[in-house]
Amino acid sequence: MKFPLSLAAVLPACVLALSACSSAAPLGTTTAASATVQDVRQLGEIVDLRSGQRLTAEQLLAQLAAAPRVIVGEQHDQLSHHRIEQWLLQQLQDQRPQGSVLLEMLNPDQQAKVDKVKPWLQTDPVVRPEHVAELLAWQPGWKWAQYGDLVMTVMRAPYPVWSANLDRSEIKQLFIDQPAVQGQHSNLANDAKVHDKLKDIIRVMHDNQIDAPRLAAMLSVQQQRDRRMAERLLAAPAPAVLIAGAYHAHKDLGVPLHVQDLTGGPAPLVLVLAQQGATVLAPQADFVWYTPVAAPAVASAK
Repeated sequence: MKFPLSLAAVLPACVLALSACSSAAPLGTTTAASATVQDVRQLGEIVDLRSGQRLTAEQLLAQLAAAPRVIVGEQHDQLSHHRIEQWLLQQLQDQRPQGSVLLEMLNPDQQAKVDKVKPWLQTDPVVRPEHVAELLAWQPGWKWAQYGDLVMTVMRAPYPVWSANLDRSEIKQLFIDQPAVQGQHSNLANDAKVHDKLKDIIRVMHDNQIDAPRLAAMLSVQQQRDRRMAERLLAAPAPAVLIAGAYHAHKDLGVPLHVQDLTGGPAPLVLVLAQQGATVLAPQADFVWYTPVAAPAVASAK
């Protein structure tokens, strides 16, 4: 079914569905401390889901460093997850040259800005992080207080930074057209396994208050997001790291299925960051890093 929706109606619904963006807030000073080894070691526990073994941060790092493509799935409103990502990228770069980093938080229409600002930042100018956010047209839905330190780290690094999401205009059109993705892993038309799981997640995130046409549209947009991330990850210089929401990262739901569809080969290595008490199983990820439970950041008033 096709139905017209305004952009104002489309985007909040899509964002709420599975990306779990933080609420819009003004740009502010970043509050994250430097992501040191000591800081990271104190953040919960790491499990190799393939073997059930506990790992140290350094052992995990060695596993990730050997992979050509890694997906890190986060909870967007958890500062500890962004600190871990920052530490991982700093350490990976020390172990082998980093080919590229991709961010769900960047849209294609920001790529030219990233490419212009990055060479300047690599000259190590004295600049306020908030000014960098302005130069990048950083989207307020991804709170700069949460992401600023991570973004400054990758923007000052020598490797390219790629957008991994869809533009707003693309989302608007996809919400209307609802194209289906093609592929035996991501579609599984015979048993609808992937679609049913994604629909259940969307329903839960909307308190089961979502009608069938909107549910179908949001499912289509979600899978097209995953397909775009997979395409970008495969095209990016390797070794590549994609940072995205946890559902995008899950091996049984998201980007890894699309990578398998596009290549016919194995899925990328997946690390999911989750709060202690959450359930992350072997079919969903290769590794899970459980972090202490923390309340979501409170959004500033608009």
